[in-house]
Amino acid sequence: MNVRRLIPTTAVAGAAALSLVTLSACSSSSGAASGGDKADGKLDVVASFYPMQYLAEQIGGDHVSVTTLTEPGVEPHDLELKPRQTSELRQADYVLYLKGIQPAVDEAIAQAGVKDTVDAATLTKFENHGAEVGHDHGHEGEERAAEEQGHEEHGNENEAGADPHIWLDPVKYAEVAKGVGASLEKADPANAAAYKKNTEALLTKLNALNTAFADGLKNTATRTFITTHSAFGYLAERYGLEQEGIAGLDPESEPSPARIKELRTVAQRDKVTTVFFETLASDKTAKTLAGDTGLKTDVLDPLEGITDKSKGDDYIGVMESNLAALQKALGAK
Repeated sequence: MNVRRLIPTTAVAGAAALSLVTLSACSSSSGAASGGDKADGKLDVVASFYPMQYLAEQIGGDHVSVTTLTEPGVEPHDLELKPRQTSELRQADYVLYLKGIQPAVDEAIAQAGVKDTVDAATLTKFENHGAEVGHDHGHEGEERAAEEQGHEEHGNENEAGADPHIWLDPVKYAEVAKGVGASLEKADPANAAAYKKNTEALLTKLNALNTAFADGLKNTATRTFITTHSAFGYLAERYGLEQEGIAGLDPESEPSPARIKELRTVAQRDKVTTVFFETLASDKTAKTLAGDTGLKTDVLDPLEGITDKSKGDDYIGVMESNLAALQKALGAK
């Protein structure tokens, strides 16, 4: 996987993550099966980054204490963990991550050997988006037939280069939520009824979000959008849109003159109005292209983290802002 360097303070991010895991480690014990024998009786959950954190918090509710390895404002792909964090991860009762997004986290979690470790990549089908210019996780040319293999293969398929941005499709995210709910019930059977109830409540929210996107993007003047970070392949596929990435995984990289020319043609042909950039990256590339093509710029958030710049307080809020931005850019009727 290519690694974006949006925030060069990798050591700081690692130290911050270490302090978070240390806090989790200090308050945890080995009683995971019954919610633990800790003073607060809560299941200590470690989540790799925001989309996993949101699921753990929504489904776990009052019965879990959630720690995230990726601090707000840190680009997840940049996160590096120190070797000693592996031993501290072992103190968690339950670990939730998405294999293939953060190599350092993947390795640390594998070494930690926590019994209740859940890879979201095993809970839904991954697909190959990004063979088009602009979406390069470093693995073009993967055979789409791989997606037809069973769930057991999905973790490996994701690692091999399938598009990992499943959380940007509310339907796939709901599939993951179901699996997370079931795994929490198994990890902490004493609170299984609460996890089941919370899962159903979250699924209701995600189903409503899916309906809002489907209805809101049904009739538009164009179906094409241009984005610096080609993270929206699942979303585009779900709602019949066409994503055009600019210049690879790194949203701050400069597009080639050939790509600028190609996108100018696409914009004119498909009546594109807007070039999207993301909250955790500079808008320089988007503004460069927009200036060359006479287009506007706006935010389309890949929801890899929530900060004070996010257009929403949580996953649902930011996704609703993404819908509004797409409706405006695509000329929804």
